[in-house]
Amino acid sequence: MTFGRLERTAASQPMSDINMTPLVDVMLVLVVIFIITAPLMVSAVKVDLPKTTGGAALEAPKFVSLAVDKAGRVFVDDKPLAPDAIAAALRQAGERNPDTEVRLRADTAVPYGRVVELMGMAHVAGLHRIGFVTEESAPPRSTAVRVAAPHGG
Repeated sequence: MTFGRLERTAASQPMSDINMTPLVDVMLVLVVIFIITAPLMVSAVKVDLPKTTGGAALEAPKFVSLAVDKAGRVFVDDKPLAPDAIAAALRQAGERNPDTEVRLRADTAVPYGRVVELMGMAHVAGLHRIGFVTEESAPPRSTAVRVAAPHGG
C-alpha cells in the first residue's frame, strides 16, 4: 500500500513592517484640531478700553552702544562724541530708562584705565548694567607636548 502525501501550504510569516495607517489617522486628526483651534487663539475678546491721561507705558529696556577705538575716540551709538558730550548722552539715556544696558566695545590697544573711566561715567549717569562685547576667538589648536620621562640610573 502506498501512502500519498498531502500538499500543505506554508504558514504565513509574521509581518515585520510598521502599519502606517493608524499613524496617518492620528496625524490627520491633530491637523484638523489645529486648523480649528488656531483662529480661536488669535481672536481675542474685543473690549473698548477707557481713555486716560495717565503716564505713558514704560518702554522695554534697551541698550546704548559705547565703543572706543585704538586712537581713543569714543562713539556712543556709533556716533563720535567729545568727552563732555559722552557724559551728557549717558546721563540722558539713564534718565529715560535706568534699566538701559551699556554695551561696551573697546579695542585691545585701549588702556584699561580708559575703559574703567568710561564705566565710571556710565555709573554716575545711573546706568549700572554694563556688558562687554567681544569677538569669539578660534579654539586653540591642540599641540602635542612630549614630556621626557626621567631615566633612573
